[in-house]
Parts: sequence; structure tokens; C-alpha cells
Amino acid sequence: MIDESGRLEGGHVPGRPEGELAIRGWGGAGMALYEPTFDDSPSPGLSPQYYLQVILKHWLVVVAAILVALAGGIALTLLTKPVYTAAVTLQIDKEAAKVVGSEDEVGPREQGSYEEFFQTQYGLLKSRSLAARTVDQAGLATDPAVLKEYGFSPSAAGSASVRKQLTDIVQRSVEVTPVQRSRLVSVGFSAPDPNIAARVANSLAENFIQSNLDRRFESSAYARQFLEQRLAQTRAKLEETERQLVAYAQNQEIIDLPVGDESGGPSGQTQSLTASNLQALNAALASAKANRIKAEQRWQSARANTSGAGLPDVLNNPTVQTLTAERAALESEYQQKLEVYKPDYPEMQQMRVRIEGLNRQIASEVANIRNSLRTQYEVAAAEEAAFNSQVNGLKHSVLDLRGRSIQYDILQREVDTNRSLYDGLLQRYKEVGVIGGLSTNNVSIVDQAQVPGHPSKPEPVKNMLAALLLGLVAGVGLAFLLEMFDESINAPQDVEAKLGLPLLGAIPRLERGVTPIEALDDIRSAFAEAYYSVQTALQFSTEHGLPRTMLISSARPSEGKSTSATAIARYLARLGSRVLLVDGDLRNPSLHRLMQSAGGAGLSNYLSSGGTLTELIQATETPNLSFMPSGPVPPSPAELIAGPRVTELLREARELFDIVVIDGPPVMGLADAPLLASRVEGTVMVVEAGGTGRNVVRTAVRRLRVGRARLLGVILTKFESRRTSYGYGYGYGYGKEFDYGMQPAIESK
Repeated sequence: MIDESGRLEGGHVPGRPEGELAIRGWGGAGMALYEPTFDDSPSPGLSPQYYLQVILKHWLVVVAAILVALAGGIALTLLTKPVYTAAVTLQIDKEAAKVVGSEDEVGPREQGSYEEFFQTQYGLLKSRSLAARTVDQAGLATDPAVLKEYGFSPSAAGSASVRKQLTDIVQRSVEVTPVQRSRLVSVGFSAPDPNIAARVANSLAENFIQSNLDRRFESSAYARQFLEQRLAQTRAKLEETERQLVAYAQNQEIIDLPVGDESGGPSGQTQSLTASNLQALNAALASAKANRIKAEQRWQSARANTSGAGLPDVLNNPTVQTLTAERAALESEYQQKLEVYKPDYPEMQQMRVRIEGLNRQIASEVANIRNSLRTQYEVAAAEEAAFNSQVNGLKHSVLDLRGRSIQYDILQREVDTNRSLYDGLLQRYKEVGVIGGLSTNNVSIVDQAQVPGHPSKPEPVKNMLAALLLGLVAGVGLAFLLEMFDESINAPQDVEAKLGLPLLGAIPRLERGVTPIEALDDIRSAFAEAYYSVQTALQFSTEHGLPRTMLISSARPSEGKSTSATAIARYLARLGSRVLLVDGDLRNPSLHRLMQSAGGAGLSNYLSSGGTLTELIQATETPNLSFMPSGPVPPSPAELIAGPRVTELLREARELFDIVVIDGPPVMGLADAPLLASRVEGTVMVVEAGGTGRNVVRTAVRRLRVGRARLLGVILTKFESRRTSYGYGYGYGYGKEFDYGMQPAIESK
């Protein structure tokens, strides 16, 4: 409904700020409000379908970029000079087998990880020093074939400049490729001549092995030089300390004697003469003391036994034993004869005399033994006293010697330390001197480089694949770059993506020679089917279905708004609605030509109070469809449209008709369209596909929204699905096949 102020009733949604409009969009069982909002830089959804559409849209650019890249790849392949690559296979071990040296030998061993070690070896293979050595050893700077191949003058052979440039070439042409999960390394060299490639590759491997040996030899030479210096310093220090030791020993009269081991051989230790004498006298004193104690015990036993019987010395004495045995025999004989003779018998008396004589001899012998024991005791005691006196004297000498030997021992230890250090350095110097601590080389050649039979570069297949990939990337990049700067509205997706408005329908471009009225009359044509879809979409644009009053406008002229207004009005009339089609373009009217009307009085007359609605309406051939032309062109169309008569027109028209369709003027540069849009229930924008820029349409939409127009959506006209590669079409007809039944791209918001 239209209120007294001319504003559309229901145009303002409760709960929404005034001036912010909403339209109905597609929904499942019901409809949802769609807000036609957009920013200054809308971006389409980054989906695979979008990317494919962009590529298909600009397929000529992509194909052209690929063709240019392929042509460049072919030219590069044909112009590139053939290059041959020869490779030698090396085995590099981290630790080399030691020929001479102990396990703890200090040498140029690698202490880092295996990764660091092998990366170091790869760096050495590509080093400038190895390249320079190869150039010198292989005689490349003087080889006529090499000089000719690399473009050097024969007169410059062997010069420093040629050598430097060849070194750069060799270093730049070396390729080191490790064999995975092994200690093998492929060292390749690329050259224009296959023989030069194989020759330099083998020379590189040989010089790498030799340089490895040279580094080891230089390392051992440094070790020898270092050991020589240390040996000289240590020898001089040892000699100095030995002289100090001898001088101190002479001054202090310290004499050291070698000490033997348990077997009697030299033990390597020394002892002073005084200490050695004290040790010997102390041992003799102990022995004398033991002898004295033993003699004293024997003498004490003899002195306590006055008869001497039972003394061990007496019992063990042979003379005493003989005399005792003889006496025992006489006494036995005497006792036997005593049974026969009386003691006074002469023979018996003689025997008694003989027995008494033996007793006297035995007593005399016992007395001698006792005296002998006493003498032995006295001699042992005297000997002990003598040894004890000497030992006591040597004790003071040894204690004094110990005080004087402190500095001697210090000097002796210094001498021993210097001698041990000197002996160790001398031993190591002898080991290094044999072969410099050399170990077997840890680098060996597994396979020699062979002369290549075919060039390694150029590679036509790789070049073409690379050119194809480069062209594809460049073409796709250019396609998206063009799409980024493309301001035109070419396809239905662009309406949502670039304008932020719902699409009511896409109208295909008519074939040459076919008029819009002819196409609309053929209900099976794609043109007619597309407008039927628009009419269907409009049924869901408001809460009560089709808007009672609507304005059809466009951003600029000749976009198809008059055709769209006519088609919508005709289809609505065919459905049984009473429709009034008004030509609202008071500046450049054209709808009367489509409607095949003579024009005459019309809208401008009504707005200037020059007639009534029923007088100005014309009947048409289409049932239920009436037409009001624009009438004569007024001097000031904007003032007429801004007046209250437009509201009166709409009110009267709604009493007589179900739907009023106004074919309005373009929006850009004119105030007519925003004024009309503010009075109707809904406004439909018509956009020509590929003809109107995004910014132009946006500006037009902003102008309409400033006038509080309620935008229902966009009709995309003159759409060519095959040219834009989006695959949209409608129905079938005019001798070409189309996809039938295109649905309006209106999303729920």
C-alpha cells in the first residue's frame, strides 16, 4: 500500500533501521530475507569450481601462454649447445685403517658426526683448490683441444688468466651426487666434449685422493716439527736438572748405590751409602744380638747346673760321650766280677781306679765345656756391644743425610719427570718418523668415468615439460590477473560476486534477425523461458508474493530494461493478472515501439494534470495487459516525477490493476529513476552482460538505495553462455541446444 506521503506501506521492516531494506530470496519451505549489501572489493568463493570457471573463461590466454612457453622451450633446446657429463664413483670411508700407530694416537681424525664428515667431503670435492689442482695436474691450461672447446686463444695457453677461467669452469661444472644409504659418491663433470668430460672427471677423483693424502702428510709433518721442538726443549731441561743433581750430590757428599731386587738383579732404585751401611750394620747387630742371647742362655743353664749333667753341650760332646760309655762298660764289668771277687781283690781295685780316672776325665771335660760356654757368652756380648755402638753412630749420620737429601730428592724427581717426558716424546717422534703416522687412504675409486655416448643437456623432454608447466602457470596467472581487473558483469556468478545482489534471471542474447517480441511469442524459445524464470523468481520477492508496483531500470541506456519490462508485464498478464505497463522514461521513451503503439498522450500528461488514468491507458493485443505511454517529452521530467501525481497514479492504478510495471529511465546521471524507485514496492535492475562495468552498476545501486528503493534483484541480459564458458542456457530453440530450466541464482541470506 502507498500512504498519504507517497511512501510504500510495508517498505520498512520492523526492527530494522529506517532506510535499510530487505527482499525475499529463495528458501526451502519458506523464504528468508536477503540483504543486498556489498563492499568495495568483493571476492568470489575460492572454490575449485570458481577456479575452473576463470580458466575456462580466459582459455585463450592460457593456451596462448602455453604455446609461447613451448615455443621458447623449443628454441632454447635447439639453441643450447650439447653438454656431455661423465661421472666417476668414489667410496669415502670416515675412518682409515692405521698402518702405524697406537689406538690412542693423536692424529687428524674426524670427531664430528657422519653427516658433518660427508658434507665436508662434498664441499672439498667442489672446492676451488681442487679445481685449480685438477687444471694444473691435467694440463688443461695448455691443452689445445680444451682451449679450442672453451674459446681461448692458443697464444694465451698456460697464462694465469686462462688458468683462472678454467678453474672457475671446472669448479662450476662439478656435480656431487651422494648415493643414498651408502658411502658411495658420484662425481660428475659436464663439458662440451665427451672426452674432456671423462678426462677431467677422472682427474678430479685422482687429485681428490692425492690431496687427501697430502693433507694427512702435512698434518704428520706438523706433528714431527712440533715433536722436534718439544724434544729439544725437554732435552735441554733434562740436562740442566741432571747437572744440578750431580752438583748438589757432590757438594753434600751424597752417594747413591743401586738397590737389587729379590732375585739379586738391579731393581732400578738407588740408596745412599750411609743408609746402605746402616742397613748392613743393623742386620749384623741383630744377628750378634741373637747370638749373644743364645750364648747367654747356654751359659745360664751351665752355671745353674753345677754338675753339668744334662747340659745339651755336655751330652752332645763326643769326648764326654766316649768317656761316659767307657765308664759304663767298666762299671758293668766291675759289678759282674763283684759277684765273684771281693772289692779288695786287686783286679777289682784296679778296675775301681780306672773308673775313678774316667770320672775325673769326665768332670774335667764338663768343666771345660762350662768355661767354653762362658767364653762364648762373653764374646757374643762384646760383639753385640761393638755393633750397637757402630749402629748408633750411623743413625746420626743417616738422620743428617735425610735432612740434606730433601733438595736432592726434589732434584731427583724433576730429573725423573723430565726423563720420562723426554722418553715419551722420543718414542712418539720415532713412530711418526717411520711414515709420519700415515694411514691407508679413506677415499678410493670404485668406477672410472667413461666417455659419455650421448649429451646430458639439453633434455628435450624435460625442457618441454618445464616449458609446459611454466606456460600453464603463467597462463593461469594471467587469467586470474585479468579476472581480478575485469570490471564487467559477464555471467550469473558475477552478479552475486561483484554486485552482492540476487540474480532473478539470465536472459540469453537473441540471434541476429530475431526481435524480442518474436522471441517472446515463441514460448519454447530460450529467451521466453528465461523471462518466465524471472517472473517465477519475482513471485518470491515480497512477503505477499509478486510486488504490486515495480520499477524496471538499468544503470545506463540500451541494456534491455524496456524489453524486460515488456516481457514481465506480458507473462504476468498471461497468468491472469491485470497488468499496467507504464513507460516511465520521460526523456527518451522507447517502449511504445516495442508495444507497437502510436504513442500520444501518456504519463507526462497525467503528471501535469492533463488527463485521467483511464483516458491515458491503451489496450494491447495481450489480454489483461494495458499500456500507458510516456507522453510528450516535458521540459523538466524530474520535477514532474518528484510531484505528488506519481503517488496518485500508483494509487489509482492499484485500484484498477493487480500489478503495475514501470519501465523507468536509466539511473546514472538522472534523478528520475531514484524518485520513481522510492515510490514503488520493488525495483529490478537490468544489467547487460559484458557491457556494463561493475563500478557503474554499483554506483547506480547506491543511488537507488539513497532514495530508499527496495531492490528485488538483477536481470542479466544479452548473456552468451558459450562465450563466457559458464555453461548456462535455457530451453531449446532457434536451432541450438540449451540446458533447459535454468533456476534463478538467489541464495538465502
